[in-house]
Amino acid sequence: MNTINTTLKTIVTALEDKKAEEIQLIDISGVSTIADYFVITNGINVSQIQALADNVEEKLNTNGIHPRSVEGYNTANWVLMDYNDILVHIFDKESRGFYDLERMWRDGKVIDIKSIAL
Repeated sequence: MNTINTTLKTIVTALEDKKAEEIQLIDISGVSTIADYFVITNGINVSQIQALADNVEEKLNTNGIHPRSVEGYNTANWVLMDYNDILVHIFDKESRGFYDLERMWRDGKVIDIKSIAL
């Protein structure tokens, strides 16, 4: 059985493997009921953004974890992957700056991705 920390580590590793930029992990469990964690990152172009999403999905599928939904994959300016307690947001640079989820969810707790233990 996978723990949430294992799932988060798998997501972060999958993103790092495809050179995601500025990966942020925010614990929103204390401020929202929509999820417990946001993983926010960006890529540099459509191909990379789709590769990031593909790699996250592939690595989690290997562990038997499947998304409830994936939105925005075709346009790839903001891909949202819903893994129940974890929402993965993969932006292009412009959209990440425009939507600024880090500011919007600043009441959440920023987690150092290096501190996630397996």
